[in-house]
Amino acid sequence: MLFLKRQLNKEFFFFFFLQDKNIPCSDNFSLSKTLGDPIKIRAWNIAGLPTDNFSVDNGVIVDNSRRWPLMIDPQGQANKWIKNSQKENQLSVIKFTDTDYMRTLENCIQFGTPLLLENVGEELDPSLEPLLLRQTFKQGGMDCIRLGETVIEYSSDFKFFITTKLRNPHYMPELATKVSLLNFMITPEGLEDQLLGIVVAKERPELEEERNALILQSAANKKQLKEIEKKILETLQSSEGNILEDESAIMVLDSAKIMSNEITKKQQVAEKTEIKIAESREGYRPIAKHSSVLFFSIADLANIDPMYQYSLSWFVNLYINSIHDSNKSKILEKRLRYLNDHFTYNLYCNVCRSLFEKDKLLFSFLLCCNLLMKEIELQEFMFLLTGGVGLKNKYKNPDPSWLQDKSWDELCRANNAFFSRSHISENASEWRKIYDSKEPHNVPLPKPWDKTLNELQKMIILRCLRSDKISPAIAIFVTDKLGKKFVEPPPFDLTKSYLDSNSTIPLIFVLSPGADPMSSLLKFANDKHMVGNKFQAISLGQGQGPIATKMIREGMEEGTWVCLQNCHLAVSWMPMLEKICEEFNSDTCHPFFRLWLTSYPSPKFPVTILQNGVKMTNESPTGLRLNLLQSYLSDPLILFVVVFLKTWEKLLFGVCFFHALVQERKKFGPLGWNIPYGFNESDLRISMRQLQLFINEYDHVPFEAISYLTGECNYGGRVTDDWDRRLLMTMLDDFYNPDIVENPRFTFSPSGNYYAPPKGTYEDYIEFIKLEFGRTLGIAPLLFPCIASAQSLGEESYNTESQMLLPAVLGVF
Repeated sequence: MLFLKRQLNKEFFFFFFLQDKNIPCSDNFSLSKTLGDPIKIRAWNIAGLPTDNFSVDNGVIVDNSRRWPLMIDPQGQANKWIKNSQKENQLSVIKFTDTDYMRTLENCIQFGTPLLLENVGEELDPSLEPLLLRQTFKQGGMDCIRLGETVIEYSSDFKFFITTKLRNPHYMPELATKVSLLNFMITPEGLEDQLLGIVVAKERPELEEERNALILQSAANKKQLKEIEKKILETLQSSEGNILEDESAIMVLDSAKIMSNEITKKQQVAEKTEIKIAESREGYRPIAKHSSVLFFSIADLANIDPMYQYSLSWFVNLYINSIHDSNKSKILEKRLRYLNDHFTYNLYCNVCRSLFEKDKLLFSFLLCCNLLMKEIELQEFMFLLTGGVGLKNKYKNPDPSWLQDKSWDELCRANNAFFSRSHISENASEWRKIYDSKEPHNVPLPKPWDKTLNELQKMIILRCLRSDKISPAIAIFVTDKLGKKFVEPPPFDLTKSYLDSNSTIPLIFVLSPGADPMSSLLKFANDKHMVGNKFQAISLGQGQGPIATKMIREGMEEGTWVCLQNCHLAVSWMPMLEKICEEFNSDTCHPFFRLWLTSYPSPKFPVTILQNGVKMTNESPTGLRLNLLQSYLSDPLILFVVVFLKTWEKLLFGVCFFHALVQERKKFGPLGWNIPYGFNESDLRISMRQLQLFINEYDHVPFEAISYLTGECNYGGRVTDDWDRRLLMTMLDDFYNPDIVENPRFTFSPSGNYYAPPKGTYEDYIEFIKLEFGRTLGIAPLLFPCIASAQSLGEESYNTESQMLLPAVLGVF
């Protein structure tokens, strides 16, 4: 977006430059009005070029530049426009990975047909240099060019277009001087117009059909008028002597005048109708504007992680699905509100499943801030992210015993904006209460600041005093503005991801340390009866590429599932995988075929696969509530069907709670565990199965046996530190004991807020977790007393999430 703004500013800079040099220039100067042909531009828009000024100017440059265009095109807008506009001219489309790309290139040059080279990287084939520089020469009276060792005839009708899907490519200056480098990234205005057209086409199809027909008619009318003008000029030029005595010329001019008047009248009627239609369409403008903001909220996520890639076509499909699935209403305002709410949450859920846990709150905050950008002061927002400019502070710290110099400096920088530093100096004891609090984000500011500051300004003050608590404060901010569901990501749901895919859309697991999705995938494959020869998996590495290719080809034909593990270890084979995936279509792929991929984040992973695929992460969720929900949702009802005893239900809840606790302790670094351990879902699943087995086989629960298996073998098998092992077994004793079965309200914490629910159905337990554990956001201090105590002393190093959140947001902006 920053690059886009710079490009737009250049046009204004050029305008002021001309004025400064006293060169005459129109007040409303624009490149498209100076060099563009309105009829040609209308044809470009019909062919798919966005209607915003920035895109039209790019089109004018492509049409007029002496250099071949290299178009940065992450959303495929330029690609679509070139393919549609050059279709009648027998356009050829190639990629560097095509085996016959050089032969196609030579044929196009020789016969003068247009050529599109798409999906290039940051380097071009050196053999293209003579073509980029147009190094032609005469041979036998014909224009020729040398490509490698081959000399071929060069047709003057040849046109060459190059596109890349990379969002922010770094091209060497040597290459940039040989091409016309253009940024075709879609603009907010261009996307808004597209989304408006889509929603009107779905909600008022007759309106959009009439508008499209008028656009075509208007373009045809203007073309005819231009042809008439051309014909008149030719008649005047070819007429000899006095034109008033040339009867044929007069007849031509009369007929041209009659036709011109008829077309002008038609055009006037069409323009009036077009204005009425535009007024009706404007009613749907708010949802288009809202959705455009949503797209640009996810467009820059790739700056955080290279795997966070989302295509415009994927976004538009999600948008169309929300139009179909959201609540209907004949009242336009209600309908737009339903559509806004449905699409925003639908997008949030779909994006969240592809994000790592550490980035989910960040995404919620980005979404919230972008939607509220008109209500937020940009200067204050940037202060929240950066803490202001670090200039030397001449004011003395009023109480260094608790107020850090860094915090005091930031508060002084906030002084001129909306805050008074003198209040802290005069009321240091009141401010210290906030600093010493275990939950400073929930403590009201001293008067009058609790009333005069808005939510964002209060967060800025908290950032200055206790930056370790900015994450829960942001969660509260998002909850107030968008709703609680936007800080509670949906649990991992492999079934939902599978339903969102088809035989031509790969499913991608983005890996993280300690998370292995294979057990979940194998279980899901078993549920779908895709076992044995119907499921093939291979771990990629040196020499595995041809085997993987063969497996995919067979899977496409036979309708089996293929899983390629560790794609990040086969970087050199990724272009081949990209080519195979681009060949997927419903005709060549069996409807039951699925391609599953696993990979750690890698900048070399093909962007096209990421943009079009269904991406998933399978980390342990953040928070007790989400951990418990995932434990209950990932294994299901079968656990409640097989065993009917109250003993089973209580102990199952206990082991799930224990699993959530050991996972939550990991976020506190050495305060949680002396050594970080990769506890995962497999540990929980085997513990569940063993618990189920012992309850079914014995009349009385053998607590000592199940404690040994769960604590020493399943979870303890990963533990190497003696003190960590001791802590693990002590924690487990709270959940594997007779009291949890006999006591109807056995508590897991001194406060009594966390307890095992009474006997109930599977749905009752899910509802209990959602209600009882959904009341608090962030960490429950009562479950981690020693850690909460350490945090209250302001030891920020134990809250990595808060430390990294604001710099990550700044990286996106």
